Order: sequence, then structure tokens, then C-alpha cells
Amino acid sequence: MTTSNQQLLERRLKVLPRGLGVSFPIFAAKAKNSEIWDVEGNRYIDFVGGIGVLNTGHSHPKIVAAVGEQIQKFSHTSAQIANYESYVELCEKLCDKAPISGEKKAFLLTTGAETVENAIKIARAKTGRAGVIAFIGGWHGRTLLTMGLTGKVIPYKKSYGPMPASIFHAAFPSPATGVSETEALKDLEMIFKADIDPSEVAAMIIEPVQGEGGFHQLTPSFAKELRRICDQHGIVLIFDEVQCGFGRTGTLFASEQLGVEPDLITCAKSLAGGYPISGLIGRADIMDAPQAGGLGGTYAGSPLGTVAALKVLEIMEEENLLERSRHIGDTIAAFLDALAHPNITHIRHKGAMLAFDLVDAEGKPDAAAATALKNKAFENGLLLATCGMYFNTVRVMVPLTVEDSVLAEALDIIKHALP
Repeated sequence: MTTSNQQLLERRLKVLPRGLGVSFPIFAAKAKNSEIWDVEGNRYIDFVGGIGVLNTGHSHPKIVAAVGEQIQKFSHTSAQIANYESYVELCEKLCDKAPISGEKKAFLLTTGAETVENAIKIARAKTGRAGVIAFIGGWHGRTLLTMGLTGKVIPYKKSYGPMPASIFHAAFPSPATGVSETEALKDLEMIFKADIDPSEVAAMIIEPVQGEGGFHQLTPSFAKELRRICDQHGIVLIFDEVQCGFGRTGTLFASEQLGVEPDLITCAKSLAGGYPISGLIGRADIMDAPQAGGLGGTYAGSPLGTVAALKVLEIMEEENLLERSRHIGDTIAAFLDALAHPNITHIRHKGAMLAFDLVDAEGKPDAAAATALKNKAFENGLLLATCGMYFNTVRVMVPLTVEDSVLAEALDIIKHALP
């Protein structure tokens, strides 16, 4: 049996395409809560969480037990062939908890990109229109449609054109990017003047907190303006909560903090604690727009994922993970503030969804410094992720179940790894 990371890397290089990148030259052998051990026995604290998937930690025992019990019964039927109760129960709970008033419906898919694609399909079916407004820096997936929605070219869109038609990107307001809300609204207005009439726009999609774009936060005031514009022109407003949902921001859905109701909400990633499942929740009249058979997917709403997601919702309440999320975010932000590091700027967080930027002596984005921090942290046993339009943002996606002692250890590694 292979026990060397290097041997496995050499095998990987021979059979996996270059485009499938990997952040760290290790192979996981086991993981528990917020820690990973590689095949050589090296331990790492996980501040990436499978890219925001593991809010309830690696292999939470209650999730493991639920999936183990389900797999003894059946692992797959396809929900379009034979129903199972856990699918319906999960949709009931999602509808109950989603911050949308009135009658709601939900259905399940497999990935975040799938749920985003289906949100656009449903919006187009409802409105009879084709256009979509997305936002610069937004992340919505890697399929052709969701890649078109994503507001970042390298490495996600370069060489894959042409992108799908009728998608337009508006500015996302943020202090870190120097774009004001007034400027962003003017940019949106110019799209309506120069590119597409609002009467031809089916949907507007935005992340309440951007993921890959750099953890920039949608403000309540800007969200209210988007709601007003969508209501004025009959546009479906979609909040993409694939990364920021399920407790990451200190509330189950980040949009709960905006005081604005979307028409549709996408969710995935931490919905099922590591099992591949996603969901779309929305106003019943919109969700019912597609014809029978117009929605679905072979593996969509896997019974293993549904039982895992139901346990995630239980764990969130039993272990007070929403409060824990807020505590983690406040702890890390206070730590970074106390460092008063001259190259750290724009520390921002909602709950544990936290990021900060690294800049050079002139205040310009310093991608090399962010990479250096990530690499040095890795050498000392901490997995960190970077993001942002200029690749100089360090983001934290640690499990909300992380022990205080492990969190303190990780922060000490960051302190000594900073360039």
C-alpha cells in the first residue's frame, strides 16, 4: 500500500488532467472534526473545510451513524422513480426555515452549480425572459451556464468561451474594492441602458456574502434596492447561499440578516456535512413554473445526502452552532485586530465567514504575500485558502465545531507565518 505523498502525487500526475489543480501536496488518510491526517501521518488543522462544506466538521458521529443506517436500507432509487420520505422531510424543513414568506416549495439536486442552473431555468420559465444579471466577483459554479454567471475570468473562464448569451455583470459594492453603492446602482442602470432592457431580464442573482470573490458582504441597503428594482420590473431575485448558508455567517441563511426576502434561495456545500446534495427553495408560484418532467437529475436528492442534511439541521440546534459561528468570527477578527499587522487590511466577517486582504507597502493587493502565508502555514500544519479578484484575500472556512484549543493553535500558526 502506498504511504508516500510523493508517490501518490506522481501517480496523480500521470492520470489526472492539468486543469484539476490541488492546493496542497498531500493525500488525506483520515479526518476528524477540524483536523486532517495525511498518508504519512502528518496532522493539519483544517481552515478550508472542503471549501466551505464542513460546517459540522469532518465525520460528525451523528451524521456517520445516520448515513450508515440509511445505506443498509438503500443507497439510491432516483427520486423521480421511487420517492422516499427523507427527501420530502428535508424539503419541508428547508421551506420552514428559509427566510421567504408565504407558500414555498423546494427540491433537491446534487451540486451547487446544479441548483444555480435550475434557479435560472425556473426564473426563465416563470417570466418568459432570457436575460440574467450577475455581479462582478460572484461565484456560481463551473458548468457552462454557471461559469458565465461567475464574475471572475482567471482561472475559471479563460479559454472556455464563448460564454452563454444574455448574461450581464454589474458592479458589487464593497469598501475593499472601492465601489460605493451609488456607483454600483449607476452601473446596473447603465446595463439596462446599454445592454438589455429590464423587461427582458428573467433573474438577478447575487451572493449575500461573496465566496470566491473575496467574502465581500451584501449590505441591507443595497439588497433593498435590488429588491425594489426586481419588483419594479418583474425580475426574479435569487440569493445564492451555496457557500454562505447553513450557519457560516451566524444565521442559518445569510439573507436572514438583510431584511430582504429573495424569490429563490440556492443552498449546497454544508447542507449535508460533506455528502453531495444541494437544494433550491422558493416561492411556490415561481417554483411551479416548469412543466412536469422539466426538473430533476439521476442522483438529485440522494437518500444518503437527505438523511445527512436532516442530521445537520439537528446538530445546528443541539450544539448551538449559529452562536458558535458568531463566537469564532469575533475571536479571529479580534486576534487579527490585535496583531495590527501593517500589511493586513479590510478584516471582514459575518459570523465565522471571515476574510482579510494582504497588501504591500503602497497599499496595493499583494497576491505573493497571501500565497507565502498559505505556504508557510501549511509547513506548520495549517490549511488555509486564498481568493479574491486579485488573489490577495485569505479566507477562513474552519468547521464551526472546532475546539477552542485547536482554534488557538491555528491562530498562533497564522501569527508566526505572516510575511
